[in-house]
Amino acid sequence: MTLRLGLAVALLILVADQVSKFFLLDLMQQNPQGIVIAPFFNLVLVWNTGVSFGLFQEDTPLRNWTLIGVAAAVLVWLLVWLWRAQGRLIGAALGLIVGGAIGNIIDRYRFGAVFDFLDFHAFGWHWPAFNVADSAIVIGVGLLLLDGFRTRPPST
Repeated sequence: MTLRLGLAVALLILVADQVSKFFLLDLMQQNPQGIVIAPFFNLVLVWNTGVSFGLFQEDTPLRNWTLIGVAAAVLVWLLVWLWRAQGRLIGAALGLIVGGAIGNIIDRYRFGAVFDFLDFHAFGWHWPAFNVADSAIVIGVGLLLLDGFRTRPPST
């Protein structure tokens, strides 16, 4: 049950991520200056060649393939964890992370970078641009942390 739930969530996130990128990439290429949606939210065109928060953006020949390889290895580890996991919360959390990871791996393979487009800012604070896959990964990690803090009945 946990494996099926996790894989279903992963597929849902992967489809949502790739569909959003498909439509928004064309729109943002036509509007490279960005689109203001609200006083605190814009759609932008950002190519993240690094990892989270723009880390590891050095332009080296093997950087992209190294990042794809590391992400693929982590993905395999997450799938093994999902296969062994028990509990709906863990299954959903791992599904969110797996779906997001696959979405960003696809971008790295297709474009050599991850397409980020959600840009939030308020009160002088500006969060780095992100996408649906990034959001799913963050929510999934948050759910794993929440699960870690839950009290469990003592095992007999």
